[in-house]
Amino acid sequence: MATYIAPTLEMRFVLNELAGLDAVNTLPGYEEATPDLVDAVLEEAARLAGEVLAPLNKTGDSEGSRLIDGNVVAPAGFADAYREFVAGGWAGLSSNPEFDGQGLPGLVSTAVDEMWNAANLSFSLCPLLTTGAVEAVESHADEDLKRTYLAKMVTGEWTGTMNLTESQAGSDLAAVRTKAVPEGDHYRITGQKIFITWGDHELTENIVHLVLARLPDAPAGVKGISLFLVPKFMVNQDGSLGEHNDVHAVSLEHKLGVHASPTCVMSFGDHGGAVGYLIGEPNKGLACMFTMMNHARLGVGMQGVAIAERSLQQAVAYARDRVQGSVPGHEGRVTIIHHPDVRRMLMLMRAQTEAMRAVAYLTAAALDHSHHAPDADEKASFQTRVDLLTPVVKAWSTEVAQEVTTLGVQVHGGMGYVEETGCAQYFRDGRIITIYEGTTGIQANDLVGRKIIRDGGQGMRGLLADIEAFESQLDAAGEACVRVKAALTDGRLALARATEWLLQTYAHDAHAPGAVAVNLLMLMGTLVGGWQMGRAALVAHGKLQTNEGDARFYQSKLTTARFYAEHVMPRAAAYLAAVLAGSESIMALDDEYF
Repeated sequence: MATYIAPTLEMRFVLNELAGLDAVNTLPGYEEATPDLVDAVLEEAARLAGEVLAPLNKTGDSEGSRLIDGNVVAPAGFADAYREFVAGGWAGLSSNPEFDGQGLPGLVSTAVDEMWNAANLSFSLCPLLTTGAVEAVESHADEDLKRTYLAKMVTGEWTGTMNLTESQAGSDLAAVRTKAVPEGDHYRITGQKIFITWGDHELTENIVHLVLARLPDAPAGVKGISLFLVPKFMVNQDGSLGEHNDVHAVSLEHKLGVHASPTCVMSFGDHGGAVGYLIGEPNKGLACMFTMMNHARLGVGMQGVAIAERSLQQAVAYARDRVQGSVPGHEGRVTIIHHPDVRRMLMLMRAQTEAMRAVAYLTAAALDHSHHAPDADEKASFQTRVDLLTPVVKAWSTEVAQEVTTLGVQVHGGMGYVEETGCAQYFRDGRIITIYEGTTGIQANDLVGRKIIRDGGQGMRGLLADIEAFESQLDAAGEACVRVKAALTDGRLALARATEWLLQTYAHDAHAPGAVAVNLLMLMGTLVGGWQMGRAALVAHGKLQTNEGDARFYQSKLTTARFYAEHVMPRAAAYLAAVLAGSESIMALDDEYF
């Protein structure tokens, strides 16, 4: 099994040349994020990921988390690793310094998060959810709750969870039945939630649950949902912990992957009602929870990048070592990395992983600008771009990760189906990421409904205009980028046509948005990925012309961009054809014939 080595050279390239770290660290509040500091952060994070977290990945998968006498016990080594994680200040890397966070740009923490996810996806889920809970509490809770809970959550001394799903209410949150009854300065929460990641564990002394529930007089549907903070242990006035709250993990799910991450059924109020505190306004809980969900969606998209990178590293290591067959131009038997079809698979894995990383980092940088830019119009413009790209980062990246991890198994041949090689775990672990925090279909419906139709396509047209403006810049690279430019232009025209078709069709075909949404999203992801690969190629060409830096690295960027243009970008035409086919054949078959 190949060890994980964080691709820090590639990360620095994307941070500096594509995502614009130099512009981010001039934003108010980010001035201390100098290149030297960021390099130091990346190096130390790479050490922790490679030396501490990655060795627990396989053993954690084999052992899994267990429910023993009503308590969840994580696999051996996880508690020690988490203590080291907290001691290093990693939990609050980009959190508000007012609550003991490090205050670094989200762009930097995105790169670091990639390392945690690639090294040990199960482990990384715990801090991912905690950071999202921190954002929700900081954005919507009252000052008393912030003062009591935030600092401990920011530092990672306490963790946080998201409690949305119920057995009868998956993505349909309008069906939530958990109840909250007012009682003095708090509420009594009763109900059961399922699929709660890291809902219970012994890594920290307290866990802060964010729970969706209904007040007694709440209106029906999503307009009647409120958000509550429910601690595992009550917190006394002096900050010390009191009695165990009436919230317990009653069972753990048996899953395809991420075995070390406990997925809990949480019961609230089996013994009179769990004490909870209202966050935000009554019946406005879903809006509060979306703060956490949007953070999680970008984080899950980053998991797609990370698990693809881990699978790629494993596949390359195996292909360099496995001897089998012969190829023209080489005497005797060769390692399989010399076989054209194996190289095709490895290049598909590499090119798409690099494209996903660039899009995710670009979105993280836009999010930093949307929060810290000094000009209100500039903030709004960046927020529009973040809103447009968030469902793509989440859904396109995770869908492509399915392809990459599947190819990783295929590169290994029959050994890929054997657990000892390790690549099957990446395939299994990565399967959940297209599902949680909103399935691919949900993300696609969000894209076409809230992000394209709602503003009449203005945000999308702005993105397309930026891509078109870039295309002419590729002329400076001459022959090196001719095919990159041609493929990018074709892809842009395809997305423009798909967008206009949607805007012209949805009003007289109610099924059209839902029917074409996923194909339109995948078309957009493919194109935006190609845009970033083109940008990388242009930078690499310039570096080669001036003999600056590692020539082999920059030549590989040109080669990979050309491969993406020739072998991935043609998918844009197929996605467009599926969009233009509309909803008729999708909806035509009678139910009983399925």
